[in-house]
Amino acid sequence: MLKNNGDGDASLPHGGEVFLALGSNKGDRALHLRNAVHVLNGNGFLVRRVSSVYETDPVGCETGAAPFLNCVVRGSWNASPETLLNLCQTLEKESGRDPEHSHWVSRELDIDIILFGDDIIETDRLKIPHPLAHKRAFVMIPLHEIAPNVFFPNLRLSAEELLKALVPISGIRLAQEIPTLL
Repeated sequence: MLKNNGDGDASLPHGGEVFLALGSNKGDRALHLRNAVHVLNGNGFLVRRVSSVYETDPVGCETGAAPFLNCVVRGSWNASPETLLNLCQTLEKESGRDPEHSHWVSRELDIDIILFGDDIIETDRLKIPHPLAHKRAFVMIPLHEIAPNVFFPNLRLSAEELLKALVPISGIRLAQEIPTLL
């Protein structure tokens, strides 16, 4: 297990299972998600499974923000977590997201690294497992759909156990009109 509090090196290759959360509430939301999945798959992230797409009420965004489309992607990555973060941020920027954005605004594309194998990573740029993932229905419901037994090493609980503890759940619904993203 890689534990990095800023003194070590989080740039070590991994080669294991990774889970990403994708979201969009600006522009052609489904297209942003679909493009991200395909570009990830073409740039070293081997996409193994994509959850259903869920429409969710915005959390913490500006007044009047549109609903988000969210999904979780399961895949493999053979490079460092920092390299994956750089790829994700490049995709966000290429989708139109301002790299100097504040955290709680509408965005064309948001990609968060939720889990990186069993690694626990804490650097200035990166915290894995994602520190808020287990508190967000828009992450936990699609994650549970494709990997109910995946383990959060920092919490010592599975996605299924964490989802059961997440109550009340509201503001999230299956986006029926969205075809598969893979």
